[in-house]
Amino acid sequence: MMLKPVIVVAALGLAVAGCETGAGPKETAGVLLGAAGGALAGQAIGGGSGRIVSTAVGTIAGAYLGQQIGRSLDEQDRLLARRTTYDALESGRSYEPVSWRNPDSGHSGEVTPGPSYKSAQGYDCREYTQTVYIDGRRETAKGTACREPDGTWRVVNN
Repeated sequence: MMLKPVIVVAALGLAVAGCETGAGPKETAGVLLGAAGGALAGQAIGGGSGRIVSTAVGTIAGAYLGQQIGRSLDEQDRLLARRTTYDALESGRSYEPVSWRNPDSGHSGEVTPGPSYKSAQGYDCREYTQTVYIDGRRETAKGTACREPDGTWRVVNN
């Protein structure tokens, strides 16, 4: 894996995102998370010299999508999503969605955990799919999380 191009392209995406004027903390967090996820996805898709281009495209697309989601979710939405993600990873049945809904904003989502497995380092891990519904739009992301020794779940690269 060529980490240096990923870091350079991710930094470029974050620099571009930093030029956004008037961005609030929700948008900034969304941009950062989206750019990182997009960079990883683009890097996984591209090959050879095309990997840098696909990483750049993934970073920019992820930053934009993350900004849109971050702009739309309020603090209560994010709290509900975090709690639901923890519950799904901790005790959810494989392939059965665990849902949340914020009656104040009307936003909702679900987390669908996959089967638990042991990582090479001995951590309990699960792949998961997270879906958020904002104003009738559906946004879906996939990831992998592993339980830390303190009981928290940490998102790791696929």
